[in-house]
Amino acid sequence: MGTGERPAPRPIAILFFRRNGTVRIISDGGLEKQDDSSRINPGADRTPTARGRPRSDVAHRAILDATRDLLIEDGFAGLRLEHVAARAGVGKATIYRRWASKEALALDLLMELAGPHISVPDTGDTHAELLAAVTNPMRALTDSPFGPVIRALLSQIAINPLLGDPFRASVVQARRDEVARVLARGVDRGDLRADVDPVVATELLVGPVYFRLMFGGELTPSFAERVVDALLVGFARPAT
Repeated sequence: MGTGERPAPRPIAILFFRRNGTVRIISDGGLEKQDDSSRINPGADRTPTARGRPRSDVAHRAILDATRDLLIEDGFAGLRLEHVAARAGVGKATIYRRWASKEALALDLLMELAGPHISVPDTGDTHAELLAAVTNPMRALTDSPFGPVIRALLSQIAINPLLGDPFRASVVQARRDEVARVLARGVDRGDLRADVDPVVATELLVGPVYFRLMFGGELTPSFAERVVDALLVGFARPAT
């Protein structure tokens, strides 16, 4: 550059920050380009943290737990979905997105609580499996939250078809099906008569448990043994 010459003007660039994080660059020559490498990512340099359970799962669990507690405290007649929402820390709309009524909510709770107490594994021992078919509902009633919840809902199961019909079609039928499988294995082993009636046998095994729940009486291991022994009087295969 000679003496007295002015330096060439430097290009001027104007930067516009877009909401999507990109940068719009306009030079004094009117040219425009988008610099994706300049994307703004405020969390890019942060250390990733472990993700917990999805928010919807947490809300679902909180709603069921709140329903359980309120049923035990206030019974079904006193159950209000707005109270459940307040106890669970969610909006009422969150409940209605999952359950159309308090009957549907109570049914889901019953199904969850009853589920772990239905299955009877194949042990190869018919007497032990029949005993498990009696002690499973006993433990559910005496050693789990299912007991106080079913006590709060028994009258509604009897008189309210919105709760009773689906409960019988799901929880009760699942237990009937499981006992039927136990009986079928007993027949295959030659321990039970081939003409054993699974409907009557199920009611003979499980019915006494609920009779004592409603009308009084201890649910003890010796009681369960007597129930099985009484069943075998009628349904054991005679010795040849």
